[in-house]
Amino acid sequence: MRSGTPGFQAERLVEARDSRGLTQVALAELINRTSSSISRWEGGAQSPEPEALDALSLSLNLPTAFFLRPLPDHGPAPLFFRSMANTTQSVRKRTQARLRWAQDIALSLQEWVDLPEVKVPRLEATDHREIGNEDIERMAHECRILWDLGIGPISDVLLVLENAGIVVVKEETGTVRMDGLSNWSAADGRPYVLIARDKDSCVRSRMDAAHELGHLVLHRHLGAKALNNSANFKEIERQAFDFGGAFLMPAESFSGEIHSPSLNAFVALKERWKVSIGAMIMRCARLDMLSEEHHRRLWKYFSARGWRKSEPLDDVLELEQPRLLNRSVRLLVDESIRSREALLNDFRLHGSDVEALCGLPRGFMTMEPAEVVPLPTLKRSAESAQGGGTVVPFSRDTT
Repeated sequence: MRSGTPGFQAERLVEARDSRGLTQVALAELINRTSSSISRWEGGAQSPEPEALDALSLSLNLPTAFFLRPLPDHGPAPLFFRSMANTTQSVRKRTQARLRWAQDIALSLQEWVDLPEVKVPRLEATDHREIGNEDIERMAHECRILWDLGIGPISDVLLVLENAGIVVVKEETGTVRMDGLSNWSAADGRPYVLIARDKDSCVRSRMDAAHELGHLVLHRHLGAKALNNSANFKEIERQAFDFGGAFLMPAESFSGEIHSPSLNAFVALKERWKVSIGAMIMRCARLDMLSEEHHRRLWKYFSARGWRKSEPLDDVLELEQPRLLNRSVRLLVDESIRSREALLNDFRLHGSDVEALCGLPRGFMTMEPAEVVPLPTLKRSAESAQGGGTVVPFSRDTT
């Protein structure tokens, strides 16, 4: 009887397959095994023999050591997806696996570097029905006070989150239906946010980040079961979006700059506040600055101008990028604390995955010093045999 691989972590195989967007059947075809074998390995009933583990490693583009790494205990905090209702389960699983890998990277990095202290206020509500609109406004205001942001526009939302100890990741999810994901990890008591860059625009990314911050602040103590009910999920998402609006557009200062709510007025304010015109319309409605008729008319004109697909200035405002993981990796490499190879051994991930999750240039984790090959030169005797050469002077440019 063939023996399996000691120390094999069944959950890691599930995680790897989800991250690559593969079904058990598809993975089985890749390694020329049966889907029932994959099922037994993932269920923990058996573990793959060394040859099969090598095949899994090759097919999933992961080092074999990845499958031997125990999973951290992230605790019971739910994962909050900002996505459309018809987002496929496969996409959700892939995004969750990617966030878990980012958490693995951050946990490894924290053995060598001190990340910013976590300073995130949180509401102690255990039921989303306990959260009122006044709570949402108050908690958004508390964040601004704690982080000394004042009541004006925020210049860089991702930088604010990272300075508060939140690890932020931005990468493509493979679909425009997924916007983000957030989670509090019990492994290090730190919040994590993944923002999709598939429909990347400055204002969208900022609202996605503020939305996920809303989940971290308002919904940390909610049970995962609350997300299984579609009505509950819709209300929880509404609360997070309203938090994002309150955080980015404080009632006092934002409303004070709108003398007459109109599309032209919103366009004029967009570059300053770096929020979408659609978000401004919704914020004005939340602040009771619009009648129902005025609200409907604004959305009608908004659609007529074709702004549901693309708004003015979307291609002008500069995108914000996470810095924390990127700079942590670079610091260790630049200061010769850890080599790239040592870091990959720590992370037990492929270099391309680390680069994507940490926002590093392609090839950064796998580059090797180029081999210096001396070019051949003619011997002097050979030059003489050809009669030497003529020196052709270049005219001096006197202009």
